[in-house]
Amino acid sequence: MKILKILVPSIVVILLVLAAIAPIGPMPGFFIGGAQTSVPDEWFDTSSIHEIQLEAQGTLPRVVIIWVIQVDKQLYVVGSKDSGWVSLLGRNGDVRIRIEDKTYAMTASSVQSSREPILQAYMDKYRPDYPDIVNSFPSMEIGEESMAVFMLSASVLPD
Repeated sequence: MKILKILVPSIVVILLVLAAIAPIGPMPGFFIGGAQTSVPDEWFDTSSIHEIQLEAQGTLPRVVIIWVIQVDKQLYVVGSKDSGWVSLLGRNGDVRIRIEDKTYAMTASSVQSSREPILQAYMDKYRPDYPDIVNSFPSMEIGEESMAVFMLSASVLPD
């Protein structure tokens, strides 16, 4: 009985710590996990991948669960300009993304022009499964002002 009095609170504390450091739903975390993997020369079809994890660098890294879109074999992520992870990136930034059990070192570069096809593809991909969320998005004109679009490309590692 004495062991249970120690074991149960210990398990609860461990679960609370894990919940605090791992991204869960809209709550960011600190650890991304996954096996570090080289970025492929050409991405596989990601149309069935709905969520990835993205780690933005900072004093404490911020790991968020986010949607990803692939346009012309290039990966993009979209976020509100006032969100924390977008603020950490600025216009460009080193990130790591996790797709399934693989983690990739990437650079997120802000897309400033020709964003409409990316935003439209983003809405088209997610509307069938998340109609209430996508239908609550701002209009394309407002989205152009309030949303940040980032192209993800392989990080160039220093020699």
